[in-house]
Amino acid sequence: MKKNEITVLAGDVGGTKTTLAVFSSTSGLQSPLAEASFASRDYASLEALTRGFLSGVKAKVDRASFGVAGPVVDRKARITNLPWVLDEERLAEELGLASVRLLNDLEAVATAVPRLGAADLFPLNKGRAIPNGSMAVVAPGTGLGEAFLIWDGAGYRAYPSEGGHADFAPTNPQEVGLLLYLLERFGHVSYERVCSGIGLPNIYAYLKDSEGAVSPESGSERLAGAEDPTPLIIAAALDNERPCPRCRAALEMFASILGAEAGNLAMKVMALGGLYIGGGIPPRILPVLRDGAFMGGFKRKGRMSQMMGAIPVHVIMNPKAALLGAASRAIAARES
Repeated sequence: MKKNEITVLAGDVGGTKTTLAVFSSTSGLQSPLAEASFASRDYASLEALTRGFLSGVKAKVDRASFGVAGPVVDRKARITNLPWVLDEERLAEELGLASVRLLNDLEAVATAVPRLGAADLFPLNKGRAIPNGSMAVVAPGTGLGEAFLIWDGAGYRAYPSEGGHADFAPTNPQEVGLLLYLLERFGHVSYERVCSGIGLPNIYAYLKDSEGAVSPESGSERLAGAEDPTPLIIAAALDNERPCPRCRAALEMFASILGAEAGNLAMKVMALGGLYIGGGIPPRILPVLRDGAFMGGFKRKGRMSQMMGAIPVHVIMNPKAALLGAASRAIAARES
């Protein structure tokens, strides 16, 4: 190891997949010394998974940072859709590391935002960023994550949010119908219920069950009995040869609601530095996001519409943003 070189372990820990990597301050975040992905459910704990990974890594690691899918409270976290309970002190002790830092996965993505380049982003609205202005991140994946960044005088500091669980607020009669439809099923309807991987099928079901919403079409049989209909809805909506009108309508409604909630978040934190769309779904639905439904929902804010139209909006295309954010946080902690 070179003098003053910092070597850290970073992780993007999710209910389905966990990616771990070792980074050096000398090699930089774009060139990990080692990296691997694992099926999370194949392991009893993050400790067991990490020990297996580190056993094949030659570099000495003394510090780690993990972006985790769930809220981090009092240095502890529970992973959504996994029986894992994470504790910073226990992880450090069992892995033989000087320290371990847990951060919400969207906080990790937000931490990476200032470090992303043009190749990592797809612009939806050019706008004009205000120097040192706050920034916001909204990320529909399996759930709906949110975070924001504030300039502290020396750099940007990322903060997590559980705003995806806030009450869904419809903006037109069709969305009012969606809310009433889902209230009967769930009692409480959050944005995550309509604007995520678990939410898109809810929109499709509403359109299917609403009299005259969209006429029946051949795409319906593709979804019947599917364990996870979300990728099927997306594929059918974007199928040029055999498109499914109801799937397309569901995806357009999804994009409009996502835009509205992204606009809500941007207004609440005055994100004049930019709004960034993360998560696994947006890169797969760029044709719909570009069609205008998203930006329509984003800008439709009454007297604030002009301000909203000036905010730069980008889709994060780099699938490793959370991993890079966790790594940069670990390196910064080691340097401090």
